[in-house]
Amino acid sequence: MPGKMVVIFGTSCILWTVFAASQAFKMETSPESRSLAQIGDSVSLTCSTIDCESPSFMWRTQMDSPLYATVRNEGTKSTLTMNPVSFENELSYLCMAFCGPDRLEKGIQVEIYSFPKDPEIHFSGPLEAGKPVTVKCLVPDVYPFDRLEIDLWKGDHHMKSQAFIEDVESKSLETKSLEITFTPIIEDTGKALVCRARLHIDEMDSVPKERETTEKLQVYISPKNTIISVNPSTRLQEGGSVTMTCSSEGLPVPQIFWSKKLDNGNLQPLSENATLTLIAMRMEYSGIYVCEGVNLIGKHRSEVELVVEEKPFSVEISPGPQTATQIGDSVVLTCGATDCEFPSFSWETQTDSLLRENVRSEGTKSTLTLSSVSLANETSYLCTVTCGHKKQRKGIQLKLYSFPGDPEIEMTGPLVNGKPVTVSCKVPNVYPFDRLEIELLKGETILGNKNFSEEEVGNSLETKSLETTFIPTTEDTGTVLVCRAKLHIDEMEFEPKQRQSTQTLYVNVAPRDMTVLVSPSSILEEGSFVTMTCSSDGLPAPKILWNSGIYVCNGINQAGIIAPEDIKLTAFPSESVKEGETVIISCTCGNVPETWIILKKKAETGDTVLKSIDGAYTIRKAQLEDAGVYECESKNEVGSKLKSLTLDVKGRENNRDYFSPELLVLYCVSSLIIPAIGMIIYFARKANMKGSYSLVEAQKSKV
Repeated sequence: MPGKMVVIFGTSCILWTVFAASQAFKMETSPESRSLAQIGDSVSLTCSTIDCESPSFMWRTQMDSPLYATVRNEGTKSTLTMNPVSFENELSYLCMAFCGPDRLEKGIQVEIYSFPKDPEIHFSGPLEAGKPVTVKCLVPDVYPFDRLEIDLWKGDHHMKSQAFIEDVESKSLETKSLEITFTPIIEDTGKALVCRARLHIDEMDSVPKERETTEKLQVYISPKNTIISVNPSTRLQEGGSVTMTCSSEGLPVPQIFWSKKLDNGNLQPLSENATLTLIAMRMEYSGIYVCEGVNLIGKHRSEVELVVEEKPFSVEISPGPQTATQIGDSVVLTCGATDCEFPSFSWETQTDSLLRENVRSEGTKSTLTLSSVSLANETSYLCTVTCGHKKQRKGIQLKLYSFPGDPEIEMTGPLVNGKPVTVSCKVPNVYPFDRLEIELLKGETILGNKNFSEEEVGNSLETKSLETTFIPTTEDTGTVLVCRAKLHIDEMEFEPKQRQSTQTLYVNVAPRDMTVLVSPSSILEEGSFVTMTCSSDGLPAPKILWNSGIYVCNGINQAGIIAPEDIKLTAFPSESVKEGETVIISCTCGNVPETWIILKKKAETGDTVLKSIDGAYTIRKAQLEDAGVYECESKNEVGSKLKSLTLDVKGRENNRDYFSPELLVLYCVSSLIIPAIGMIIYFARKANMKGSYSLVEAQKSKV
C-alpha cells in the first residue's frame, strides 16, 4: 500500500510540474517532495513563490482528509506545521499558490516512523554461574516494525539476530524483542553484552537508523559452604561467653545475617556481622542460632545449637570445716557464695533449728555471730545457699574448749632433806578433760604422768590434778620442777595447746650438831660476867635463840620445826600472892618462837583469853577475883600442848612487911629482858619474811 501511494504521488508531481511550467511565476516547497518525521516530533512543510509579489496559498491532502496541521501565510511563503506528528499525518500534502489568475500546485509526501529509544536489556534473573538465564533485547515503540532488525552479541560472539518482516496490519507503535537463553560462566564476568537494533529506512539518511545498548556482564555465585565456628564450645555455663563466627562463599561475597529460632519457628534477627558474641550467658540463651549468607542471587544458611547450663556455683564456709573456740569468747561463722550473682542464705543447726538472730547477709556473704559461747553452742552449723534453681549446703563443726590458765604447783610442806613431800599439779577449768594430759618433771626426770581419756566426760568445766610423792635431797636444790599440761585436740587449730608452770627447788636441812660454849665457866659467882656461845649446822643457817632461867639454846630453821615441848607456866614471884601485889604469869616453850602461845583464864562461864606480851601476862595490884586457874596452850603446825597453874590471892593484913611493889616489878622485868629481846628479834625477822606477824593476833586466830 505505501508503495502504491508513492507511485501515485510521483505521477501527480509530474502532472503538477508540467502544469506549473506553463505558468508565469514559480513555486518552491521544502522539503522538496518527501518528509520523514519521527512520531511525536514537530514537522513543518513550506511553500513559497517567486516572481509573484502577493500570492495566496491553500493546503489540502490528496485524499481530501483533514490536515491535522496548522497553516501560516506570510508574504510569499506559507507554512504547514504538524505538532506533534502522528499517524494521521502520514499523507500527501498539496500546496496551491495563486498569483492573480495564475495557479501553481506542488505536493509533499509525509512519511512517519518511531525509533525513539535505545534497546533495553533484561535478564530473567541475576547471572549465576552454571545456571541458565534468559536475556531479552527489547526495542520499544517501533514503527514500522517490519523494517526492524535486532542483533545480540556477547563480546565477540554473535549470539542471535532477528528481523520482523511480517505484514503491518495497522498503524501502531510496537515493542519488539529478541530473547535467548544461555548458561553464564564465571569467565563471562566483564564481557560486553551488546543489543543492536536497526530500522531499515535506507532511502532516508537524515535520521538515526541504528541504536544499541551495551551492558557489562557480572556473573554471580550463589552463597554456599556456609560454616559456623564456635569458641569455646556449644555447651556453656551460665555467666560464660561465646563467640560464633560465620563464613559463606559466593560472588559477590555474601552478607552475613545472624538470627535465633523462636519457639514458634520464626527467626529473631540478632546481627549483620560475621562474628556474633554473647556474654553473661543465661539459661534462656539456649537454642538454635542461624547464620545466613546472602547475596544478590541467593542465600544459604547454617545452624548451630547452644546449650547453656546452670553454672555450678561454689560455697565456702570459714573458718571451717571445723573450728575451736574458747568458752566465753565470740566467734563469727562466714558463708560465701562464688559464681552466683544473687544468692540467698539460711543458717540452721544440726538439729534443724533455724537461726535468724545474729545473722547478717549482704551480697554474696552471710555471717552468723555467736557471742560468749557456752557448751550449749557446741554443735554443727549448716549454711544453705540457694542460687537460681540450685542449692548447696555446707557445715562447720564448732568445737569448744577451756584451757584458760597455766597449771598450779602446790606442795604439802617445805622441802626437807630426806623427808617425803607430796607435789600436786593442778589444771583448773579444763574442757574437754578427756583430752588432757598432765606431766610432772624434776629436771629431766619424769616424776609422774597422767591422762584422763578413760574418764567419763561431763558437760562442765573440770579442775584436774596430778599428785606424786618424792623424797628430796640436797642435790635437788636448783633443779626446776616442771608441771606441763597438754590438751590433745590436734584437729582444731587453737593456741595454746600446751601450758606449763615451773618452780625451782630449794631443799632444807634441819639444825644439827648444836654446841654451847660457856666462858669463863658455867659455875659463876654472883655479880660476875659470863659469855655463852651457841652454834648449829643446818640449811638454811639456823637462827640462834636463847631462853632465860635454865638457859636453853634453840636452833630453828624451815626444816627444824618440831611439836611443842618443854612448856613451862610460872607465876612470879609466887603462885600465892597477897591482894594488891603484882604478879607475872609467864608461859615459855622450848620451840619459841615457832610456837603460838595462848594464855587463858578458866571459868565456869567460859574461858577468857589474856592479852599477853611474849607469853607473859602482868597482874598489877592483884584482887581476890584474879585468883583461879590459868592455862597456857602452846601450838605450832605439828601439834599443841597445855599446862595450867592455880593462882591464890590472899586478903590484905594489918601488918604489912615493908616491900615495894614497884621494886618487885622492876626485878621481874629485868629478869625477863633476855628472853624478851630474843623473842622480839625473832618476830621482827618473821615480819621481814612474811610481811608482818603478831603473836597476839595469831593467838586470837587460833582460839
